[in-house]
Amino acid sequence: MSKEKIIGNSYPVKDANLKVTGQLKYVGDMKLPNMLYGKMLLSPVAHANIKSIDISEALKVPGVRAIATCFNTPQTKYNSALRFYEHDIPNTEVVFPQTVRFVGDRVAAVAAETEKAAKEAIKLIKVEYEELPVILDVEEAIKEEAIHIHSGGNKVIEMRADAGDVDKAFKECDRIFEDRYEVPPIHHGAIETHVAIAQYDYTDKLTLWAPTQNTFAFRILLSQIMNIPLHKVRVIRPTIGGAFGGKLEMTIEPVAAILSKMTRRPVKLVLDRTETIISTRARHGAVVYIKTGVEEDGTILAQDIKMYTNTGAYASSALNVMGALSHKIYKVYKIPNMRFRGIPVYTNTITAGAMRGYGSPQVFMAQQTQLGKISRELNIDLVELQKRNAVEPSGVDQRFNSPLGNPRVLDCIEKGRELFKWDEKKKAIGAEDNWVKGIGMAIGAHGNGVFGAHRDVITLILKLNEDGTLTLITGTHDMGNGTVTMQTQMIAEVLGITPDKVETFETDTDACAWNLGDYASRGVFVEGAAAKKTAEKLKQLIISDAMELLEVEEELELIDGFVVSKSNPEKKVSLSDIAVNGQRVKNKELTVIEDYASPAGLTSYGAHFAEVLVNKETREIKVIDFVAVHDVGRVINPMSLEGQLEGGIQMGLGYALSEGYVFDEKGKPLNNNFSTYKMFRATDMPKITTFFIEELEEKGPYGAKSIGECAVVPVAPAICNAVADALNIDINQLPIKIKRGV
Repeated sequence: MSKEKIIGNSYPVKDANLKVTGQLKYVGDMKLPNMLYGKMLLSPVAHANIKSIDISEALKVPGVRAIATCFNTPQTKYNSALRFYEHDIPNTEVVFPQTVRFVGDRVAAVAAETEKAAKEAIKLIKVEYEELPVILDVEEAIKEEAIHIHSGGNKVIEMRADAGDVDKAFKECDRIFEDRYEVPPIHHGAIETHVAIAQYDYTDKLTLWAPTQNTFAFRILLSQIMNIPLHKVRVIRPTIGGAFGGKLEMTIEPVAAILSKMTRRPVKLVLDRTETIISTRARHGAVVYIKTGVEEDGTILAQDIKMYTNTGAYASSALNVMGALSHKIYKVYKIPNMRFRGIPVYTNTITAGAMRGYGSPQVFMAQQTQLGKISRELNIDLVELQKRNAVEPSGVDQRFNSPLGNPRVLDCIEKGRELFKWDEKKKAIGAEDNWVKGIGMAIGAHGNGVFGAHRDVITLILKLNEDGTLTLITGTHDMGNGTVTMQTQMIAEVLGITPDKVETFETDTDACAWNLGDYASRGVFVEGAAAKKTAEKLKQLIISDAMELLEVEEELELIDGFVVSKSNPEKKVSLSDIAVNGQRVKNKELTVIEDYASPAGLTSYGAHFAEVLVNKETREIKVIDFVAVHDVGRVINPMSLEGQLEGGIQMGLGYALSEGYVFDEKGKPLNNNFSTYKMFRATDMPKITTFFIEELEEKGPYGAKSIGECAVVPVAPAICNAVADALNIDINQLPIKIKRGV
């Protein structure tokens, strides 16, 4: 393979040397001594009171050791999206509720000697339901006459964000556009389904192995649910087979824990794909009303957005997601007058939670698609319209007049225009046989961490070993996105070694220091910066000891495992000698523990361009060319960055054209497997060109920003605008479905 530079201009390493995360194998492959197997009974109805549960026949199945229901388990209310100890969010969930609120809600669970016995017992459990009215639509749910899914009504909260005087500005606009957009709930589609192993031992200590994005929050939740102190809960994150936000919130883990406590034996619970689709988490569906006022030249003077998100049966991330997306829209344009109203709404559908983009795909689909409509109606080129309104590097958040850092969205637009050959393609658009071409583009944004919203903190431990190698103890949850690899790159750069000299021990609440969790694109900007700061602290200790060993006062540098005099390269001492000297002479180990808190709430940007073919008879849509340009500050790992972006494009294409939960009138999901839930396949993918704008972000490590979630945000609206261009129609709903005759 070709070589890729780690960061700047030093220490090239072969791709094959980059670390693969995880000190354990997949949980699904693990087997503990004396382990039982769990299976859940999921509700077949969307809304009902449970009147009785008869487990007598199920208990007769040979090998059955425990059955958990709402009548013999804790009824402690919690919120599965909790992030830290005193996080104040609505507690609406219990492990086994007496009122089920969606098809897939938990009714009972069995622990047995074999998976076969557990499945057989589940079939023999008899449940008597008192069915209740079902509400699936957010706008129906907020009507006064609607039945309350939770006490207090179906509106979780109403959030507001304002800048300027919107009503006054609308009176001064030449044109006003008002539209309604709708997007569906989406399945995460991670390769690994949800799985957990719990072991409640005879010292009353609970150990959980789970592919989670948030071990420390899971520890708190299990402590609350099981009523045991934190030091008696240990959460270990083995290798994760993909997450995309779907494993940020607690789902099946307390079920395994309860069964283990009932039996005092390890219990393994593995969901199949259908169970994962219907019972875990989805991206929030949404209805967005957007009103935009412009001058004749396309300058946007005012924008009013009202948004309803479908949080499903339980609150979960309702507040977090709505709060996050409400901030993003203020960081993209120079609109002086903006108003946002956001209402998360309960329905009898699968619980919605974190998913890649965290609300940005929903709101930017509406905003960017409407901008395409404005472009067509004003007869202004969409690229020019974007450039006229997009923030400049000196731009500010209009709510607070606060700097945005170094936003390079204009650079993204211009480079994308060039790579896509926008101007040439615009002139060449036309029909070929039964196919008509169209082009479109969109911009998007996403944050780098949760500065100002949550405590954006991670603590790392780094120690120098006797042979000059290093061990990093990190609470980072690498999900296949290379976050831990990136941390080792940062450490290696600071300490003058190659990344293969840095081993990691990852994400164990009994061994690692605290981390907020891996979400909100914290990877490079927060966790990478933490690794850099921690390595710099260790470097200071190393140089101090080296000066004593070398008996010098001159400036030293770290090169290839040695501390070397800058003025006399022959004068040097190895990292190994420094480590051994510390133990032998100073009776100490060179180990540092360092806290790092995010210094700012900065934003990453992207501009995406798409070319489509639409069949005039069948209305089939093919994406044939796609260009994505992103503002990421400094590129740390080119191969990883490209993979993140291409993966985000794949997810965004599915969002635009094929994915989305479909429910019947009683709330039953109709597409509950990969035969009916249509994700984009490799054969569906278009030609993709990616490019990264490298204008350094001052507050980022080595000038870097993150890309993970921003990668997906502009994809769907770029496709919407391309299809609209091809057919000269408005697109108001995802996935895009065009009726014949349109």
